Amino acid sequence: MRPISFSQIATFLLLLSFILATALPAAWFGVGALPLGEFRALAICAAALVFIYVVAFFVYRLFLLVLPLNEGELPEGSRGEFSAQVNILFYLILFNTLIRTHFLPVPLMRLVYIALGAKLGRNSYSAGVLLDPPLTFVGDNCIIGHDAVIFAHAIEGSRLALASVRIGNDVTIGATAVVMSGVTIGTGAIVSAGAVVTKGTAIGAGEVWGGVPARLLKSAMA
Repeated sequence: MRPISFSQIATFLLLLSFILATALPAAWFGVGALPLGEFRALAICAAALVFIYVVAFFVYRLFLLVLPLNEGELPEGSRGEFSAQVNILFYLILFNTLIRTHFLPVPLMRLVYIALGAKLGRNSYSAGVLLDPPLTFVGDNCIIGHDAVIFAHAIEGSRLALASVRIGNDVTIGATAVVMSGVTIGTGAIVSAGAVVTKGTAIGAGEVWGGVPARLLKSAMA
């Protein structure tokens, strides 16, 4: 893994400072004035947490609007690498806990992923983890099982590359499955529980894949 540079850390800390400077006073003045009695401190802390994430979503999306994540190989020192590394800091410092603890119910996590830039179709939900929401495209009526992991990055030594994951309509991804960068999954396909779909794999419409690494178990015509 490439080291994160001082400028990347400084950029993230500057954005984090803005998030805190905006969210904390909003929580204090917005909730602190309410007649909550002995629950006042608890209410302020809860409101502060909510405000921090709401502002963080906004700042994160604004950052990606200015410096979008670029698919492909990311050379060292490039604009694309800068954006990707700051994106990693956002995930590690702010979003990791929210996404991986399963604290929020699945319907609310759908809203969180959309706020982070994921493209989720109608009636599609994830009980798993989408590590790169801006590069994750999911069609309608899909279910991503408990603790399944989908990611669009490849970190191999000093190599850093991004490739979007695209999932069609009516797809089922089983619990604890792993879907790596650059994977495409056709309409009506099934990825079995515990399968590991390696990067760049193309799963056809109606196919069933499973195993480690994942392989075709049943074709659409079978």
